Order: sequence, then C-alpha cells, then structure tokens
Amino acid sequence: MSSQPKSARETAFHVLERAKSGAWSDSALKSAIRSDELSPRDSALCSRICYGVQQNQLLLDYWISCFSRVPVEKLESAVHTALRMGLYQIALMDRVPERAAVNESVELVKHYSRNPNSSRLTNGILRAFCRREGDWPQAPSLSVRYSHPQWLVDALAAELAGGDVEPLLAADNSQPPTTVQVNTLRTTTGDLANALAERGVGVRLHPWLPDCLELTGTGDLEELPQFRAGDFTVQDAAAKLAVLAADPQPGDRVLDACAAPGGKSFAAAVQMQNRGEIFSCDIQPKKVQLIRDGAARLGISILTAEVRNGKAFYVDCGSGYDLVLADVPCSGLGIIRKKPDIRYKNPDSLGDLPDVQRAILDNVSRYVRPGGTLLYATCTVLTRENRDVVEGFLADHPAFRLEPFRLPGPVGEVSEGMVTLWPHIHGTDGFFMAKLRREHD
Repeated sequence: MSSQPKSARETAFHVLERAKSGAWSDSALKSAIRSDELSPRDSALCSRICYGVQQNQLLLDYWISCFSRVPVEKLESAVHTALRMGLYQIALMDRVPERAAVNESVELVKHYSRNPNSSRLTNGILRAFCRREGDWPQAPSLSVRYSHPQWLVDALAAELAGGDVEPLLAADNSQPPTTVQVNTLRTTTGDLANALAERGVGVRLHPWLPDCLELTGTGDLEELPQFRAGDFTVQDAAAKLAVLAADPQPGDRVLDACAAPGGKSFAAAVQMQNRGEIFSCDIQPKKVQLIRDGAARLGISILTAEVRNGKAFYVDCGSGYDLVLADVPCSGLGIIRKKPDIRYKNPDSLGDLPDVQRAILDNVSRYVRPGGTLLYATCTVLTRENRDVVEGFLADHPAFRLEPFRLPGPVGEVSEGMVTLWPHIHGTDGFFMAKLRREHD
C-alpha cells in the first residue's frame, strides 16, 4: 500500500527517473502503477507519458536545447525529466491542456529539485515553448525527429536496401493495439469479444489472423476476469504467425528451447488441442515459473517447463521431437514500438549475438527427429542475426533444408522458407522466421 496517493504524472516521473539508470521496462511501469494505486484513467495517462517520452527522447532534448540557457547535459535530473514530460504533453498529446502540462511539471520540480530556482527555469522554458503555438523548431535529422540514434537509423536503412526508412521509424513510434489470442480450449472468439465489450474494452476482430482480437482501453489487462479465467493470452501477430508456420499438430512432441514468456508454447498447445507433449525451456528460473503459471491459467495440461540453457545439450530432454522452436535471444530491434527503450542500447553490446544464436541453433537441432521441423525465429530485423545465421547453419548441417510455408494476410506464400516481417508493412512486430526440415535418414 502506498502511504500517499500519487498522480499519474508523479508516477510517470518516478518511472522515467529510474529509466535513466536502465530500470525502465513494461513490467516496472505496471508495478509502479499498481503500487501507486492509480485509477484506470490515470494508469492510461501515466503509461502514455512514459512510452511517449521514451519514444521521443532525442526530439524532446533537442527542443529543450533550443529554449534552455542551461545545456541539457548539465540540467538536474529532476528538471530534465519534468521538462521532457511537459514538452511531450504540450506538443505530442491530444486533449492535454497546456496549462495543466506546464503547472504539473513545475510542481514536480518544486517537489523533487534540490535547487529552489529550478521551478522558475522550468516554467520559463515550457511557457516559451507554448508561445510558439505549434511552430516548434524542426528536427535537424531523421534521427532526432523520430528519436532513433543515428547508428540505428543507418542500420535500418541498410536493411531496407534503398527503401524509405522513415515509415519504419514512424511505425516504431506508433501506439499498436494490444493483440490477444483467444484460448479456444476454453471459449470462442465471439463469446470472448462480447464479454470484453460488455466490460467497456474496445474490441475488434484481427483483420486477417484467425482467433485473434485487437483490444484498446483495457486498463490493467491482467485484472480483467477473462484474463484471470484463461480465456486469452497476449501475443503479437508475428509470434502467432511463427507458430502457424511451424504448424504443430495434435499428438506432436514439441520442444520450445527459449520459451519465456511462453507465448509460442501456449499458442502451440492451443493449435494442438491440448494433445501431445510440449517441453518449454528457459535459462532463468523466474521466467520458467511464469511459463508454468501461464499454462495453469490457460488450462494447458500438456506443457512441462524446466530450466535449461539453450546452448547446452541435455540427454534427459530426450530426442526425436516433431518440432523444435528456437526463438533465440536477439537485439530486439523489431519490438521498439512496444519497448521504446531498446533503441538506446549500446550497439557494441550486440556484436556477439550471432555467435550466441548460432550456438543455440546448432545445439537444439540435435533434438529434431528425422523428418521433423526446426523453426528459427528472432524479434529483430537485422540480417546478421537472421538470414546470415540460418545460411551459416545450413552450410554446416546438410541434413536440414529450408521448407516453404504459407501464412494468412499480407505475408502470404513464403516460397523461400524464411521471411522478415516489418511493422510498417505487415502491421506486426519486426520479426524473422525460418522453417527448416530435417531430412529422413
């Protein structure tokens, strides 16, 4: 229980302050909203401010630099965060009165700044910005305009092979709907849609993905009785498509080698009609427990979850799996629209990822039975983590070959056996999948 109720903006302020030390994440935001006991309306405002400031961080700092006599890097942290919040609300949020955005930011500075003059500085910058009445300084580059570090803009532009990178950057800063998969083990799409609509949730059928819904206005989604009853699981369309490409069948033996948080294991179990065997593995014990809890909530009885390292071979895991899923650790650059802080990663930290991915792929391929399927997947769009890893694997493992597959909607026929999904083209997370078939002995 919190000792004193906090406002949406105060909670957002604390979350964004912690983000500067790398603490921000979707789960941390949800935890703060719960601990501060925010109402559904305040929860939505807090979330929008946190996501929006992260999505537009470079642009907001550029605007601050245009109006502040103190360099951005020398601003006290509390002042810096309050200014980012104020400018975001003034320029990039609808239906937030300028007076409220200014006054609330100034109050935060009065309460949390160590310098008594900081509130005057904050008020002056925000009011000067308001006086421009929408004629704000134009960002000098795509990097600043869409708050993607220049190395990332260059990398994404290279992946698009001469295509226009700006629509992708804009998509990364969009607010995607929450996509959920209906648990047809327990309910139907129509019944779930009606039940959610009756609770005031915005619901529409996914335009091309069967047994999936797009939700808006959910509030704390995990508090919905339909969630607690296991009627659905949250899963982006891209992850659902990966399971459709893998095509698990009732009675199959499936190994999900890097399973957390469990979405693909759950989708496979639903597609298998809860018949067969799924062995879900992850290296972190806490995440393995989350998989177990999720399976119990959804009424999935065929799933066993254990702590395993994807790079190590375990005799007790068995062999002869019909399907092995390898959604490997990656840079995460395909899910920036949902995890905006990912864009600010140090690119030097990504250099070893292809070696890790290849080591996992080499290892888990040993679990696939002759004639079985190996599905390699990442939530990134970088060739070095995707096509290059797969092609290197195939060169060293002649028993495997790429297999064509077909997916619904804008993806369609994947004759090559591997495909990259793009937020601005497919309306999904950025995602890569490759379907590999092991030849019969």
